[in-house]
Amino acid sequence: FACRAAAINKSLMALGSVINALGEISKGKQVHIPYRDSKLTRLLQESLGGNASTLMIAALSPADYNHDETLSTLNYARRVKLVENKVEKNEDVREKEIRQLKEEIEALRAKLMEGGEG
Repeated sequence: FACRAAAINKSLMALGSVINALGEISKGKQVHIPYRDSKLTRLLQESLGGNASTLMIAALSPADYNHDETLSTLNYARRVKLVENKVEKNEDVREKEIRQLKEEIEALRAKLMEGGEG
C-alpha cells in the first residue's frame, strides 16, 4: 500500500509541476514542460497543454479536520486556472474548404436578397 501511495504522490507532484509550467507559459514565459516525468502527465499531455478544452473539478470538504487538504486543493485549483489552451477544431482540409465555400455562398445569397429588395 505504501508503494502505491508513493507512486500516486509522485504522479500528483509531476502533474503539479506541469500545471505550474503551463501557467508560466500562459504568462508569456518560456519554460520546459515536464510531461515525461510521470505516466499520468504523459497521458494527459494533449488535455493539459494541447488542442483540447479541459475541465477540472475541485472537490472540497467543509469539515474542520479537512482544512489543510481543502486549502491545498484550492491552491491547486488556482494554479490550474492560470493555464490557457488555444483550442482549434480539428478539421479535415477538404471539409474545411467545403464549409468555407458554403459560408461564402450563404453570404452571397444574403447580399442578393438585400439587393433584390432595395
